[in-house]
Amino acid sequence: MSETPKTDPECNGGIRMTRERVSADNKRIILNNRTVDVNQLVPIKYKWAWHFYLDACANTWMPTEVSMQRDIEQWKSPKAFTEDERHVIKRNLGFFSTAETLVGNNIVLSIYKLVDNPECRQYLLRQAFEEAVHVHTFQYIVESLSLDETEIFNMYRENQAIYEKDEFSMSCTDGILDTNVDLATREGLQKFLDNLVAFYVVTEGIFFYSGFVTLLSFGRQNRMPGTCEQIQYILRDESIHMNFGIQLINTIIDENPYCWTPEFQEYLIGRIKKAVELECAYAQECLPRGVLGLNTAMLREYVQYIADRRLEKLRLPIAYKSSNPFPWMSEVIDLKKEKNFFETRVTEYQTGGALEW
Repeated sequence: MSETPKTDPECNGGIRMTRERVSADNKRIILNNRTVDVNQLVPIKYKWAWHFYLDACANTWMPTEVSMQRDIEQWKSPKAFTEDERHVIKRNLGFFSTAETLVGNNIVLSIYKLVDNPECRQYLLRQAFEEAVHVHTFQYIVESLSLDETEIFNMYRENQAIYEKDEFSMSCTDGILDTNVDLATREGLQKFLDNLVAFYVVTEGIFFYSGFVTLLSFGRQNRMPGTCEQIQYILRDESIHMNFGIQLINTIIDENPYCWTPEFQEYLIGRIKKAVELECAYAQECLPRGVLGLNTAMLREYVQYIADRRLEKLRLPIAYKSSNPFPWMSEVIDLKKEKNFFETRVTEYQTGGALEW
């Protein structure tokens, strides 16, 4: 049996012999359909995608660069934390430890497959690496504190509030893993956009943020300094992930406006409202009596506030008109302003000075 020639353009992944050069004008985010060579990064059409990649590279860090010694000493002290405080720390470690894996799996198994623009793929490869670093981070924290690893990493299957958040996100992957999904159809494209919103806007842009507030509140009291330093770095990464994802979504919509129907817009607004309720239920489970001056009413207000900001970026009407009870969170994202935030040795990004915000 003869083999298909490698230059056969119909061969999956084949290379077509041609002197025709790639034109940036012909590039699209999805459905390039061999009109351009998806292996050629340049000429770059979507400069925003390339800049997100460069900003992400300037964020390079590893968890093992951060000392956990003070965290270990504090965690071992029976008087350092109340039972409610230990509860909320372990709940957040339980959520984040597997949520980062879910995001990474979705990038590799679905988004990268369907986004066939090379500059966007360059960023997706970088983001996948960062998700691996984040998973490593929580393993490092759990191991350092001598927590029960099986309890923490299995929490998303044992705790109802965490399970429902993860199930919300994972349910959006099933439809686009179907090999018959067709992005050239309205139904197929809307399934894909639903997935992108579920992970970039909801999981990384809403679900992570009450956990960030709670854990970083310990850092504001100089408690769990190594853990909070790493959470600060993760928050900075996630801000870039979310902004890349929203730009990706909006560009796909601009290139395929037929999918952006009023019915679909209402559906997405409903999904984000559902996510807010899931996050508030999670906050109630984490802080049934409140800790560190935090309570579920404050976290609800914050989650509603950030949900409105995500809706605005998606060019959808806001739903809550809530205010921000934690203005210090915007300062935490900017490490250049917060080098002494936790009063500990800060491991700065290797090229962090190159970042512009």
